[in-house]
Parts: sequence; C-alpha cells; structure tokens
Amino acid sequence: MKVRVPKGAGNNAQNMNQMIRQAQKMQDQITDLQDDIEARDFPVSVGGGAVDLVMTGKKTIKSLTIKPEVAEDIEMLQDLIISAVNEAVNQIENTTEEEMSKITGGVSLPGLF
Repeated sequence: MKVRVPKGAGNNAQNMNQMIRQAQKMQDQITDLQDDIEARDFPVSVGGGAVDLVMTGKKTIKSLTIKPEVAEDIEMLQDLIISAVNEAVNQIENTTEEEMSKITGGVSLPGLF
C-alpha cells in the first residue's frame, strides 16, 4: 500500500518557522507600542475647563489644575475630578485598543492589552 503525502506537506517546518518569525515580529511591535503609549500624556479638560488633568499612558496622574471658583462646591469638584480621571483612562484604553488592532489585524489577544 502506497502512502500519499499531501502536496506542500514537506514544508511544514519551514511554514512553522515563518509563523514563529511573524509572531515574534508582532510581539516586538506590541512591546514598542506599549512603551510608546506609556510615554505619552493624555490631557483632559472637564466642566468647561474648571478641572484640567494630564494622565500618562501608565495611568498615573501627572498634573491636576482646578479653577478656584469650583473649589467652593466640594461635591461638584469631586464629580469633576472623577469625570476627568475616568475620561483620561478611557482615552488611554481606546488609544491602546485602536493602535493594537492595527498591529494584530483586529484579532483580540487576551492578556496582551
């Protein structure tokens, strides 16, 4: 009995090596992008400029500016600060997701971002 080898089956090692190289390239691009995003600043202004916040891509608050007129209303000030922080975090996450999808071709890779 003769065994037939499917056409192109002899190239499996070569195909595997190519896939590994592509995966390594993608991993390097993702690492570079993560470093780039972490180095960026994400400015946010809420309440018509009453609160300005700058957050780094590492989600660390770099600066917070509060106009004196809103400092009198503590509850409103708290809401504005919460809103600014949430907006900055959303900007970082959306930017990361959009730019990662360019590298991954829209395929979600759990645990990477």
